[in-house]
Amino acid sequence: MKEISTGAEQITRYLPLIEGKNIALVANQTSVVGEVHLVDTLLTLSMADYDFRIARVFAPEHGFRGNIDDGVAVADEVDSRTGIPIVSVYGRNKKPSAAQLQDIDLVIFDIQDVGARFYTFISTMHYVMEACAENGIPLIILDRPNPNGNYVDGSILEPAFSSFVGMHPIPVVHGLTMGELAGMINGEKWLRDEVQCDVTVIPCKNYTHADNYALPVKPSPNLPNDHTIRIYPSTCFFEGTVISEGRGTLHPFEVFGHPDLPGDYSFVPRSIEGMEMHPKFKGDTCYGKDLRNYVPDAGWNQIELKWLLEAYAAFPDKQQFFKPFFDLLAGTDALKKQIINGWSEQEIRRSWQSDLASYKQMREKYLLYAD
Repeated sequence: MKEISTGAEQITRYLPLIEGKNIALVANQTSVVGEVHLVDTLLTLSMADYDFRIARVFAPEHGFRGNIDDGVAVADEVDSRTGIPIVSVYGRNKKPSAAQLQDIDLVIFDIQDVGARFYTFISTMHYVMEACAENGIPLIILDRPNPNGNYVDGSILEPAFSSFVGMHPIPVVHGLTMGELAGMINGEKWLRDEVQCDVTVIPCKNYTHADNYALPVKPSPNLPNDHTIRIYPSTCFFEGTVISEGRGTLHPFEVFGHPDLPGDYSFVPRSIEGMEMHPKFKGDTCYGKDLRNYVPDAGWNQIELKWLLEAYAAFPDKQQFFKPFFDLLAGTDALKKQIINGWSEQEIRRSWQSDLASYKQMREKYLLYAD
């Protein structure tokens, strides 16, 4: 059986590029080389025979150690284990400033993505690319496999619905690694003022998009296992509705419910430190569905809309069902209108196909790995 190696694990490919440099890392708890954090790996090398310095770490949503709740601003700090300054790029400051990059010769980006447009590490990479381009600093991306990289599906984001949970005209499930997406962002000139970032991608070894890849570290507090990561592109839509997406349980995105929904399955959201302190319907009994054992007959190869449609059909107060955030997750207001107007899943899926065909043709130009 072939062994997949991440970009971070191919140290000899990027060590010559950082020799003699002041570097900044964009990293979190997923930035590992084997079982050792990339920061610790590089510190060990810098204290041995290699001349480079880690000046600071830029931390995305959930923080450098990955233990901050969803949506909570990440504060600047000094890492207690290493003494390295940690600069937040989530909250008020989403883009490294010129002052924060003033003494930096090179930036390394190493964060595990899950292949969904609304997963905010994509937006963090966009802003890091833009900052590097504007300040003339090269960027190295240590690529990692996409656990949902075997398919492309969902509505294409429209510019009017751009936000931090969707900045690019790509589908919900985009079928790209971070390195491939960086190539698309550069190639399609999506950075502000069409600036170009000097990007070097250290690609994965022995990886194809058809591979099943189990993440060695959970990518964020509420995606704790491989099944959650697989179902997440389908159930994350509940975050834009009044329905609980299961935050406040140990099974976020694998269960959903509401006090006014019918259903044999029930759960009570609670405060869970490091996952979610303020879930929807905290302390109330929610009724709905348990999807923990759900595996599609044809394998994971498309977004499932059936649970969203079922919940809308069963919810008594339909005017209250959708929140404004739903359109940002969908990247369009068309999906909400289709659901309200009673479209079937098949009809909704057909409405995506022309745009998806155009996207897939564009995607081909930027692939580093076979499908």
